[in-house]
Amino acid sequence: MGELLDFLVIIIAVLYLIRVVVRMLLPMLFQKVMNKAQQQQQNYQQNYTSTKKTEGVKVDYIPQTPKSKIPDSEGDFIDYEEIK
Repeated sequence: MGELLDFLVIIIAVLYLIRVVVRMLLPMLFQKVMNKAQQQQQNYQQNYTSTKKTEGVKVDYIPQTPKSKIPDSEGDFIDYEEIK
Protein backbone atom coordinates (compact mmCIF):
# COMPACT_ATOMS: atom_id res chain seq x y z
CA MET A 1 0.00 0.00 0.00
CA GLY A 2 2.93 2.34 0.70
CA GLU A 3 4.27 1.95 -2.84
CA LEU A 4 0.95 2.99 -4.36
CA LEU A 5 0.78 6.06 -2.14
CA ASP A 6 4.37 7.03 -3.06
CA PHE A 7 3.56 6.57 -6.74
CA LEU A 8 0.47 8.78 -6.51
CA VAL A 9 2.36 11.50 -4.62
CA ILE A 10 5.13 11.50 -7.23
CA ILE A 11 2.62 11.66 -10.12
CA ILE A 12 0.74 14.55 -8.47
CA ALA A 13 4.02 16.41 -7.80
CA VAL A 14 5.19 15.94 -11.42
CA LEU A 15 1.84 17.12 -12.83
CA TYR A 16 1.88 20.17 -10.53
CA LEU A 17 5.44 20.98 -11.60
CA ILE A 18 4.51 20.66 -15.28
CA ARG A 19 1.53 22.95 -14.69
CA VAL A 20 3.72 25.63 -13.06
CA VAL A 21 6.33 25.45 -15.83
CA VAL A 22 3.71 25.66 -18.58
CA ARG A 23 2.09 28.69 -16.93
CA MET A 24 5.45 30.47 -16.99
CA LEU A 25 6.69 29.41 -20.43
CA LEU A 26 3.48 29.52 -22.49
CA PRO A 27 2.95 33.31 -22.26
CA MET A 28 6.58 33.89 -23.28
CA LEU A 29 6.17 31.56 -26.25
CA PHE A 30 2.99 33.29 -27.39
CA GLN A 31 4.65 36.70 -27.01
CA LYS A 32 7.56 35.61 -29.22
CA VAL A 33 5.17 34.25 -31.87
CA MET A 34 3.13 37.47 -31.83
CA ASN A 35 6.23 39.65 -32.10
CA LYS A 36 7.51 37.59 -35.03
CA ALA A 37 4.16 37.84 -36.84
CA GLN A 38 4.00 41.60 -36.28
CA GLN A 39 7.55 42.01 -37.59
CA GLN A 40 6.75 39.99 -40.72
CA GLN A 41 3.63 42.09 -41.32
CA GLN A 42 5.59 45.32 -40.98
CA ASN A 43 8.25 44.04 -43.39
CA TYR A 44 5.56 43.03 -45.88
CA GLN A 45 3.92 46.47 -45.69
CA GLN A 46 7.25 48.25 -46.11
CA ASN A 47 8.18 46.12 -49.12
CA TYR A 48 4.75 46.57 -50.68
CA THR A 49 4.79 50.37 -50.38
CA SER A 50 8.38 50.65 -51.62
CA THR A 51 7.85 48.45 -54.69
CA LYS A 52 4.52 50.01 -55.65
CA LYS A 53 5.47 52.56 -58.30
CA THR A 54 3.48 54.02 -61.12
CA GLU A 55 5.05 53.35 -64.48
CA GLY A 56 3.91 54.27 -67.95
CA VAL A 57 1.88 57.14 -69.26
CA LYS A 58 -0.76 58.97 -67.28
CA VAL A 59 -3.90 59.67 -69.34
CA ASP A 60 -5.84 62.76 -68.28
CA TYR A 61 -8.30 62.89 -71.18
CA ILE A 62 -10.23 60.03 -72.76
CA PRO A 63 -12.21 61.08 -75.85
CA GLN A 64 -15.82 60.01 -76.03
CA THR A 65 -16.61 57.18 -78.40
CA PRO A 66 -19.08 58.03 -81.18
CA LYS A 67 -22.63 56.75 -80.68
CA SER A 68 -23.66 53.81 -82.81
CA LYS A 69 -26.55 54.22 -85.25
CA ILE A 70 -28.39 51.21 -83.82
CA PRO A 71 -29.51 51.64 -80.22
CA ASP A 72 -28.32 49.06 -77.72
CA SER A 73 -31.88 47.96 -77.03
CA GLU A 74 -32.24 46.55 -80.57
CA GLY A 75 -29.79 43.70 -80.05
CA ASP A 76 -27.52 42.01 -82.59
CA PHE A 77 -28.69 41.34 -86.13
CA ILE A 78 -27.42 38.27 -87.94
CA ASP A 79 -27.79 37.74 -91.70
CA TYR A 80 -29.09 34.30 -92.60
CA GLU A 81 -30.32 32.42 -95.60
CA GLU A 82 -33.62 30.68 -95.59
CA ILE A 83 -33.39 26.99 -96.52
CA LYS A 84 -36.37 25.47 -98.46
